[in-house]
Amino acid sequence: MTLDSIHSPADLKKLSRDELPALADELRQFVLDSVSQTGGHLSSNLGTVELSIALHYVFDTPADRIVWDVGHQSYPHKILTGRREQMKTLRQFDGLAGFPRRSESEYDAFGTGHSSTSISAAMGMARAFQTLGEHQVAVAVIGDSAMTGGMAFEAMNNAGVYDDLPLVVILNDNDMSISPAVGALNRHLARLLSGNIYSATKKGIDSVLSIAPPLREFAKRLEDHAKGMVSPSTIFQEFGFNYFGPIDGHDLDALVPMLQNVRRLAIEGRGPQFLHVVTRKGQGYELAEADPVLYHGPSKFNPDEGVKKPTAPANKTFTQVFGEWLCDMANADPLLIGITPAMREGSGLVEFEKQFPNRYYDVGIAEQHAVTFAAGMACEGMKPVVAIYSTFLQRAYDQLIHDVAIQDLPILFALDRAGLVGADGATHAGSYDIAFLRCIPNMLIMTPSDEAECRDLLTTAYHQNHPSAVRYPRGAGVGATPSKELRTVPFGKAELRRKSSAASGQRIAILAFGTLLYPALEVGEQLNATVANMRFVKPLDVELLKTLAQDHDYFVTIEDGVIQGGAGSACLEALAAMGLNRPLLQLGLPDSFIEHGDYKLLMANCGLNAEGILKSIHERFSAVLSVNWAAIGK
Repeated sequence: MTLDSIHSPADLKKLSRDELPALADELRQFVLDSVSQTGGHLSSNLGTVELSIALHYVFDTPADRIVWDVGHQSYPHKILTGRREQMKTLRQFDGLAGFPRRSESEYDAFGTGHSSTSISAAMGMARAFQTLGEHQVAVAVIGDSAMTGGMAFEAMNNAGVYDDLPLVVILNDNDMSISPAVGALNRHLARLLSGNIYSATKKGIDSVLSIAPPLREFAKRLEDHAKGMVSPSTIFQEFGFNYFGPIDGHDLDALVPMLQNVRRLAIEGRGPQFLHVVTRKGQGYELAEADPVLYHGPSKFNPDEGVKKPTAPANKTFTQVFGEWLCDMANADPLLIGITPAMREGSGLVEFEKQFPNRYYDVGIAEQHAVTFAAGMACEGMKPVVAIYSTFLQRAYDQLIHDVAIQDLPILFALDRAGLVGADGATHAGSYDIAFLRCIPNMLIMTPSDEAECRDLLTTAYHQNHPSAVRYPRGAGVGATPSKELRTVPFGKAELRRKSSAASGQRIAILAFGTLLYPALEVGEQLNATVANMRFVKPLDVELLKTLAQDHDYFVTIEDGVIQGGAGSACLEALAAMGLNRPLLQLGLPDSFIEHGDYKLLMANCGLNAEGILKSIHERFSAVLSVNWAAIGK
């Protein structure tokens, strides 16, 4: 097989152009076989097979830099750059990352995971080349949905200033992100690709030229005008780019010479180049072509049978609980508005869109806009609910402070994927939301311990006249059945879930935030400790802390967020403010980026399962607690 001989782009360049289509077939099959065995992103990678081959065939990588926007479509790139044998470890602990990572390969020019960053990074590289006097090219490969991110246009606006910039932007137009693409730019691209309007117009102009040569100049102006009316090229040309396309991204006979041309122009100092490539998600695998959303990020499956459509799990996921709550609350309150930045499926808004299409807004991959758009609606009396992953809210932090919190607007942020997310790794982990939210005035933060409490806290938060966030993890909880009612809980109040039966002295109180309540209860039973389900990070239940401090000597806080500035820090600050000096052990995520791997394994490695919590308490308090450690295996 040809693929077996490709260990680097240097091997790829030894092939003739006629051999490339066969290589593409082998590479596509290898991607399908690999992802079916490990799970991972499939549709997007099947769509970039020919583009990956052409890029490494034409460009002088790794000297020329390729920056993959988001990077979940970079598996063919990884395979062609010496990591074929490692694909069996994809997204597993200590294995190959699911996104580009600079520490993994010299061919991964820039680490990615969030969208719309590629043009900025590639432009920075291109300017560095010029400053250093090096003759290299930087390439940004960006999807049509990622182009909706404002950062992409900020970079293009800046890049167009430099008319000799060795930058190539490749728009990989597949009409999809995770959810179907939305927005005016998407509609503009779709109009271009439907009906061959420009081709028909140009044929008419050619006819005029052949009949009346004196009209050549007039016809040329007419052609430019017609092209400007139907083609998006003028958008990018006005930014200072030379626009080419659209071309078929699966046709290597078109891709290779076009890439050779744009690289030559970039090297010659002809300014930034823009190539519009049209691809299809799931290309070459009929099942993925038919349902690219289902095959976006499947778990292991049999390629011959395809991905089994998910059946209802034994326990509802937190995302499902949120989606059902949103529909119920929308029925109860006509002012509720649902907003998502391109995460309809991931955030659980599919049913909401069906039931309330006029109150559903997918704003595209534009988190900053999503938050300020919600703020504008709140100013006019609407009640926006912004459904967003914790990791993506980071991208709208200024808007959260400046446009929402300062104005104290009643917007509910439903933060999915809080805590670690397993195979997606550090770029997608929701590790920081407690720390970066609780320092913002007017902000309320709630951490449900299970599915039932998640629904109740969503209702509680919705009724507050302040910005609020309810954070919950990926997947299902312990199976607590949510109420059918829209219940609230006492605002700002924790609940004691276990009370120590010790008569006096050397008693320990465990303060649990979120779903770590359940391992905390296991530990509480073994240590005869008091366990509190804190529920609220802000406002913190300081009265409970004061009460517990009267008959408990030691405290432990547990959270699935970073320790620095987290919920444990809030407890320390509260105790200090009350003049209460109690030893407090903070347990949470360490001050390091947690790489990809199985969720339970990662949590165990961080000491955040029952065994790890018990071990940490033993190490800190074994000398002072009256506990029979031998009886509990310590």
